[in-house]
Amino acid sequence: MHKKNAHFPAWQRRHALCDSTVDMDVFATTNAMATHKKAVILIVEDDRDMRSLLCDEFCSAGYQLREAEDGHEAFLAVLQSVPDVILTDLRMPAGGADYISRLRTVAPCCPIVVMTAYGDARSETEVLQAGATTYFAKPVRISELKTRIEELLTDRT
Repeated sequence: MHKKNAHFPAWQRRHALCDSTVDMDVFATTNAMATHKKAVILIVEDDRDMRSLLCDEFCSAGYQLREAEDGHEAFLAVLQSVPDVILTDLRMPAGGADYISRLRTVAPCCPIVVMTAYGDARSETEVLQAGATTYFAKPVRISELKTRIEELLTDRT
């Protein structure tokens, strides 16, 4: 990133980069495809490398992106504007099942896709009861993640 953009939150920098480098018309072969590829995904991950990987993958797939480094930043981003999908880590600063519950209260219809490296059957049940739509244990296969997000976007239309 350029130093002149350093004062903007990470999600705004990525959003601007993705919008300026991806020609959305390339993906607009059908109305349905155009709708899904222009969808906004909020990626919430405290691990910078993992967040960057996820952003690169979804940006190259044509989605608009916003980023957050922790649960607090994600909550503020959702208050500002509800995305089409929230893709979030679970175990991070200001994360956990309570975080998922808070997101659900401000974004009642937004799919919440949770990923965690520290999950078990009990935590999966707890997170789904808190309002998560889908749960993935890390390591996550990016292709499965993309497929599930596409399904969630299709279900919303």
